[in-house]
Amino acid sequence: MHRFVFILAWLSLGLTAAHSATDAPSAAAIQCPRILQHTVLRLQDEKPQALCQYAGQVVVVVNTASFCGFTPQYKGLEALYAKYKDQGLVVLGFPSNDFSQEPDSNSKIADFCENTFGVKFPMFVKTTVRGADAIPLFKQLSEQTGTAPKWNFYKYVISRDGQHIKSFSSMTGPQDKSFVQEIEKQLSAKGTAP
Repeated sequence: MHRFVFILAWLSLGLTAAHSATDAPSAAAIQCPRILQHTVLRLQDEKPQALCQYAGQVVVVVNTASFCGFTPQYKGLEALYAKYKDQGLVVLGFPSNDFSQEPDSNSKIADFCENTFGVKFPMFVKTTVRGADAIPLFKQLSEQTGTAPKWNFYKYVISRDGQHIKSFSSMTGPQDKSFVQEIEKQLSAKGTAP
């Protein structure tokens, strides 16, 4: 009986070691860049979401508002997301009332985005994106690019490795040539694929 238990224990250790050896590279393959090491609340249900889940992707971060002249950019951002998501692009929307154009509750914002513009890209709860009260993600984006959002629909493109961040003004629409070129450049850059 002792010999049988010993053999089972030995086999179990061998299988565990083999399993760990094969899993280790895949778990470490995508390292989360510092810029994504934040947890934020999802807009639809206010459940915590780790932004590290987007490590290895090209990330577009945009502050949004429902009652802004740039609000129709939701449609273009969704089209961009749909076109490039299979290549590793993700758009992350952060509603904000910093410019007094997002007075609604999170549930009303979620309904508006989905029902008016068919938004499917990840959206997060209403938050502060500039100044001393800005969430840490936007503080980092501002520090690394030298510019905080100057209005709604200010955009940041983050490379797959999180090392390169470029900002685009609200005037730059989602289909603007320079914006799309930056996204395509980052998608084609060598780095960690999703």
